[in-house]
Amino acid sequence: MIVRPTVTVSYAQTLDGRLAAANGSSRWISSPDSLRFAHQLRAEHDAVAVGAGTACNDDPRLTVRLVPGDDPLRVVVDSALRTPLSAAVLANGAAKGTVLAVTDRAPDERCAEAESLGATVLRLPASGEGRVDLDALLSGMHSLGVRSVMVEGGAALITSFLCERLVDRLAVCIAPKILGRGIEAVGDLGISDLTDSLMLTDTAVTPYGVDLVIDGRVEYPNDRR
Repeated sequence: MIVRPTVTVSYAQTLDGRLAAANGSSRWISSPDSLRFAHQLRAEHDAVAVGAGTACNDDPRLTVRLVPGDDPLRVVVDSALRTPLSAAVLANGAAKGTVLAVTDRAPDERCAEAESLGATVLRLPASGEGRVDLDALLSGMHSLGVRSVMVEGGAALITSFLCERLVDRLAVCIAPKILGRGIEAVGDLGISDLTDSLMLTDTAVTPYGVDLVIDGRVEYPNDRR
């Protein structure tokens, strides 16, 4: 059995399940109140992880700013290491608190440049799709002392964690907005029958400003009693 950190997936979506508009814009789906909740979650976890798309398109700092607390370790899951060296998680001294999880698709020169800034480059095996193997990622993070990780996005990374049944807790902010077309928060999980759906248990529904946050433990079909 692989020893791994506990995994919380947290994101903000519209009423119709969109993580971002069709043009990729996602600021700000959630209200200031639920943003503070997200920062509180960051403060409660040892690490916060995002995919390469989020790092490149949104350029998040992944720090704790709206509530008291320490910054978590920043983890960018980036198989080919396409995150710019000027990204907020690497620039101005931030690299010392950042881990870049890559595969052998990442050029050695890019890895060396990131390490020269102070970042930790975690070279991991690839999955069948060429992405970072998530079991190996969690095992590697555990070896770095990480016991809890918060996955913030984007949609591909969220979907992969759910597909691999690696999510222990889900905290979803639902904003009273409708986009229609846009980027869906969760992609195909290979579920064709409602009886195979993932469920939340021990669930709390809490208003944060105009938003609602649904927070609970993820239960997978064959775990049910």
